[in-house]
Amino acid sequence: MTAPSLFKEYIWLVNTIKRARRITFAEIQEKWLMTEMSEGVDLARSTFNRHKDAIRDIFGIYIDCDRKNGYKYYIGNSHVLQEETVQNWMLSTMTVNDIISESKILHDRILLQPVHSDDYLPMFIEAMKQKVRVAVKYRRYECDKITSVDFEPYCLKLFNQRWYVLAHFHRDATPEKEEHDYFGVFSFDRIQEMELTTVKFEVRDDFDAQIFFRESFGVVVGDGTPVERIVIRAYGSQRYYLRDLPLHASQQQIGQGENYADFEYHLRPTIDFCGHVLGLSNHLKVLHPDSLAARIRQMAQDTLKMYE
Repeated sequence: MTAPSLFKEYIWLVNTIKRARRITFAEIQEKWLMTEMSEGVDLARSTFNRHKDAIRDIFGIYIDCDRKNGYKYYIGNSHVLQEETVQNWMLSTMTVNDIISESKILHDRILLQPVHSDDYLPMFIEAMKQKVRVAVKYRRYECDKITSVDFEPYCLKLFNQRWYVLAHFHRDATPEKEEHDYFGVFSFDRIQEMELTTVKFEVRDDFDAQIFFRESFGVVVGDGTPVERIVIRAYGSQRYYLRDLPLHASQQQIGQGENYADFEYHLRPTIDFCGHVLGLSNHLKVLHPDSLAARIRQMAQDTLKMYE
């Protein structure tokens, strides 16, 4: 069996158990025979067990069996399905791909958003595997000048349909200059050229990608913005959107009224966060801190001036 076919079966099995919550092997078998993948052939118990092991190894999802209550299978660590991990992203993406591929008759009625400049993704992944620095020619948003940089690719992040690389720069101390160690973020769509070097590097032992971006809204880091407690009031239908799609992992609802709900965050209110709040300013209001409310107010006033 080909790898794509196996992955398709893994995804089907995870989603079948996830939807059912608890399901017997006989019920899985019944649903399996209703798919085109089965070709009318039963799912062998040995195949099912191999699939369970593969799903655990690839996606980190444990399929357990409740032997005390009818030998029903369930996702033993269902919390991982809510986490922002590569495995979850893979599972979600593959699920969507399978659904769309099986609905070719509807292709002209399913509209997707492109992911910009993902041509560099394989090169960055290869550089991270080999632990080698990359040499990049890059054009920043604010100017037309192309600069050449080389750096250690520490991690990749997808945000708003764009890929970004977290670059680590390090310079040893010299008699003339102090040691310099810092991070920068580069957008794939601003890269003009890229190549892998032969210069090896090791990721710092204390680096954790999840922790590094935990207090960020998006990809803006290193600009000195401190973490703050932020309270936002969402009016009308926007309060429901925030409940279903939180702005940030730290989001907690702390109050509500007749036509609003208040949400608390602990993050760095960088320019990308402020821009997002401003874009929804007819539905959102910053209650705390006053400094952030003043900043959003000034941004709104500057916007109005452009139309005078």
